[in-house]
Amino acid sequence: MSEAVLDLRRIEKSYLRGTPGEVTVLTGLDLSVAPGEVVALVAPSGAGKSTLLHIAGLLDSADAGTVAISGREMTGLSDRARTAVRREDVGFVYQFHHLLPEFSALENIVLPQLANAVPQTEAAARARKLLDAVGIAPRADHRPAELSGGEQQRVAFCRALANAPKLLLADEPTGNLDPATAEQVFGTLMELVRDTGLSALIATHNLELAARLDRVVRLANGRLS
Repeated sequence: MSEAVLDLRRIEKSYLRGTPGEVTVLTGLDLSVAPGEVVALVAPSGAGKSTLLHIAGLLDSADAGTVAISGREMTGLSDRARTAVRREDVGFVYQFHHLLPEFSALENIVLPQLANAVPQTEAAARARKLLDAVGIAPRADHRPAELSGGEQQRVAFCRALANAPKLLLADEPTGNLDPATAEQVFGTLMELVRDTGLSALIATHNLELAARLDRVVRLANGRLS
């Protein structure tokens, strides 16, 4: 079997949140995501799914345990090295698109490529290809405020895939959309993921959408089942 794209082992995480003090969020958590596998992460609010995604994507550090991406151990890396891994190997999608309002859809997808030293012409060509893949190429020059919610999230998907990452992490990517739009946008995301052979960990409250993925894991009491 090919090496896991994401491998979390014995992950522990706690926070200090006023009275009564320390709150344990993750406790001895293990999770592996295989190459090309798309895993749904289901959890009630406050269970720690965002914390788990942030640790998996190197935006936060675990108190204990190990994180490996494509077989490379991430624990102990410098901030600069972690940033480089996030930029090159990990794509993020959130419930809210977080697009830069002063830039067009195309520019929002070009910018992360420029940060990764991709030439401008090549970056623009990839951005247009991605926008075409999600069906909104004619909206390339529109700013986020000129796009619908579904269009904004499609641009966010394209931005997450701009640098051809190995792993996609998505935190309620359709949670801010009405049911009909959520269905369409989720379908678009899955087409992108399948076409590129990405591995993905997608947090969602929508059990119907979760059931369409390769595997469903449930987070409760700090552990996965």
